[in-house]
Amino acid sequence: MTHSRRRRRAVAGFTLIEVLLVLVILVILGSIVGVSVFGVQKQALEKAAKTQVESIESAIKFYKLNMNKAPESLDGLITQPSDDKSNKWKGPYWEEDTIPMDPWENEYQYEVNGADYKVWSMGPDGASGTEDDING
Repeated sequence: MTHSRRRRRAVAGFTLIEVLLVLVILVILGSIVGVSVFGVQKQALEKAAKTQVESIESAIKFYKLNMNKAPESLDGLITQPSDDKSNKWKGPYWEEDTIPMDPWENEYQYEVNGADYKVWSMGPDGASGTEDDING
């Protein structure tokens, strides 16, 4: 009888402790992988935003070559300003119909002050003027 009891126990499957141990190991591995993937994804989004800011800045430089000033808004890269009587505008300076949103679905920020301008993404927190802002 002891022989059949041992056989039955061996065939019965995993113990609760074994199943819980495997679950704990899977949770730990999942946490490690999740943190690693999140860090890589964050870096990729920041790099994409920086690249896009640099592309917008390049388009503004081409605009300035023709117009001798920065556009009043980023829309000036796509459509000719209504106050351009000199016909210097040789755009569009941006290939798409609209300036894209940043990777966090926020508009790129743009300030112009005479010949100086600044383009940036507000970053993951969506607030301007914080440490996660992304410049070109």
